[in-house]
Amino acid sequence: MKENETLKQIVLKALEEGVKEVIASFPDLDLNSLKIKIEYSRDEKFGDYSTSFALENSKLLKKNPIQVSQDLVAILQRKTDLFETVDFTPPGFVNFRISPAFLLKFVESSILKGNYFPQVNKSLKINLEFVSANPTGPLNIVSARAAATGDAMASLLKAVGHKVDKEFYINDYGNQVFLLGVSTLVRIREIKGESFTLQESEDTTSIEDVLEKNILPAEGYRGEYIKEIASSFLKDSNRAPKIESLLKEKKYRELAELCSAWTVESNLIWQRKDLDAFGVEFDNYFSEKTLHESDKVLAVMKDLETSGKIFEEDGKKVFRSTEYGDDKDRVVVRDDGRPTYLLADIAYHKNKIERGYDRIFDIWGPDHHGYIARLSGAVQSLQYPKENFKVIIAQQVNLLESGQKVKMSKRAGSFQTMSDLIGFLGKHGKDVGRYFFVMRSLDAPLDFDLDLAKDESDKNPVFYLQYAHARICSIFKEVGKETSAESAAGLEMTEERKRLLFWIARFPEEIFDSANAMEPHRVTNYLQSFAKTFTSFYLGKNNRLKDATPEVRLGLARICLAARNVLSQGLSLIGVSAPERMDKES
Repeated sequence: MKENETLKQIVLKALEEGVKEVIASFPDLDLNSLKIKIEYSRDEKFGDYSTSFALENSKLLKKNPIQVSQDLVAILQRKTDLFETVDFTPPGFVNFRISPAFLLKFVESSILKGNYFPQVNKSLKINLEFVSANPTGPLNIVSARAAATGDAMASLLKAVGHKVDKEFYINDYGNQVFLLGVSTLVRIREIKGESFTLQESEDTTSIEDVLEKNILPAEGYRGEYIKEIASSFLKDSNRAPKIESLLKEKKYRELAELCSAWTVESNLIWQRKDLDAFGVEFDNYFSEKTLHESDKVLAVMKDLETSGKIFEEDGKKVFRSTEYGDDKDRVVVRDDGRPTYLLADIAYHKNKIERGYDRIFDIWGPDHHGYIARLSGAVQSLQYPKENFKVIIAQQVNLLESGQKVKMSKRAGSFQTMSDLIGFLGKHGKDVGRYFFVMRSLDAPLDFDLDLAKDESDKNPVFYLQYAHARICSIFKEVGKETSAESAAGLEMTEERKRLLFWIARFPEEIFDSANAMEPHRVTNYLQSFAKTFTSFYLGKNNRLKDATPEVRLGLARICLAARNVLSQGLSLIGVSAPERMDKES
């Protein structure tokens, strides 16, 4: 048994050795040409792992799958140090149950020695960009989902040995940001006693007229938070004199540009506070504005033109994105020479490439799916391998209260924010919010049940896990220092004890697989099943430490210690605390 080798890897290696013997009578067959894999048994009554090797390779072997399975079982049954039983079920599944002695040995050498996370063969330098919300207002619920899941992904990737930089891209340039400044200016003038006009639909009104007549554009921002920001600027001793001067001189455009920069700054401070309260820290905050100010955006055109993927049409420069699966080619420079948003995004990703990342991963919102092909194509045209760039879409979140959807509307300002949610969930907002966002795959819409999230009983999946951890801690408080045994080797292995040992032993491979797939929801699924197994163990006959003999108590304590470590480490990876005491622990 090698250090940091998972139980699944050990079983797979044993299977491969058995397959070598099976195919010894097939001189033309190469082991590499065969499909050899194992999976968890769908029903634990059949075993811990199973393989469908005989079925998947029946054409190559040209032999009845049942006969192949029988041959394989006969070979693997010799490995009595690893397997308690090996058998097969028709039409050709081989089932393995791990020996309790081997399980205990594995748990002692891994979980109880702090070797929780197997390490990858090659460590990669990874840029993981997520959240990257426009600095036009508070973080919303989808941003909260991206924050929780992105942070958990980073923790998993780091745990198995990768170097990960978490990055937040600030879209602080362009017309959208200018409209934010216009919106703030309208509210400043309102506070100063001027009336304003609310534009109901987009029209051709010039920006000069908008500013002169104090119009709040239809595409502007109307939330109450804009009023709060405007009010804070007028109370700011550094900003207020400049505002008064420019208002008096009617230099509205200059003031709108200042308001734009100030409002972006205010929103970013707000967003960073929300992220901090959610336990999410970024390594880099990267400003789009810096790309434009350093002429990096238009400069990337040279690379695109060198790649032969640019053509001109009606005075515009167009990227051949259809060659990469896009539904049409995309303009990157307008006929007046201004770059599009796409060109800025290409320049940003070129910057990531120049920073030497082996992998670039982006988490985007649900309305950006159509953008993937064009940016992926551009990255490839910059000679960055297609497989090294990946976009993950964070699907929509539906807040449910009493079984009904809670409506959200950003521009009207009536949407639910990350801070609203954390506040609504109370003192456990961070833990519950992060867990609920992580427990479903990002590529599927999430129904966030507010009633369940507020429930502090073990019906709530977060509390179910935390109660389990607290229960183990309370066990150790009861039995005191008598938990200092070096091994549980002398403990009789009942069914509940064997089941729990197996689920403990699964932890390293579950983390390794979750990290490789970048799917943190696998961790929550595993932890729920693990906690149920622990509960069965805890309620099982003769597993109460305080009622056991000293020898049995020491052995049980070793298993409980390993279980506590699994829960603590697993919760930590997804950003959830593992308290030692809870009000309702039992």
